[in-house]
Amino acid sequence: MTENVRVKALEQIMPATHGADEDIDWRAAETLWNTRFPADFVAFMGRFGAGSINGEASILPPLPQHGPQWDPPGMAEETGNARQLWRDAGGRAALDADPDTIIAWGVTGGSDILCWLARDPDPDRWPVLVVGRHTAEPFAVYPYGMAEFLYRLCSDEFDVSPVGLTFWDGGHLSFVHWRKAQRRWQEGRNPETGDPDPYAGEFGP
Repeated sequence: MTENVRVKALEQIMPATHGADEDIDWRAAETLWNTRFPADFVAFMGRFGAGSINGEASILPPLPQHGPQWDPPGMAEETGNARQLWRDAGGRAALDADPDTIIAWGVTGGSDILCWLARDPDPDRWPVLVVGRHTAEPFAVYPYGMAEFLYRLCSDEFDVSPVGLTFWDGGHLSFVHWRKAQRRWQEGRNPETGDPDPYAGEFGP
């Protein structure tokens, strides 16, 4: 796979040590979603895969995945949530967009849904749309792709945070693939840190 400069830059501040190739069937994903996906997202799935950032934000896989303990959240469920929030907020009166152009790729622990606004026929030109639950505006569009948005967000380059909950501390970013997190949990370890956890393995997520 061709290296993506945006994902490479993100990897400098968030190592892919605990990431894994999601091994996505992109033809199946494109058929399901009736679109191609941005090159940075494809590269991210190949380098990091789906999983969590600091245990407080999740990057979603485009196809349903089945885990050894539980199924991870996917794009379809959160896309449905984002589109429903758009309707509840008044539809076009809140955001002048076709709901079919709202596609979720991530969520935060503060219940923000990170999306693309997929209006352009070229997916590499899709901006990020944040559907916020505790933000100044319920819908905010940022002129960056997914990887650049994450890089800017985690580098504190926004004057006002686009999300309602800070899931980075300015000095440490950890990404853990969802399968690795579940294996750690099964082994009695904290899914995010890998440290022994007496509560891990006892209960569901």
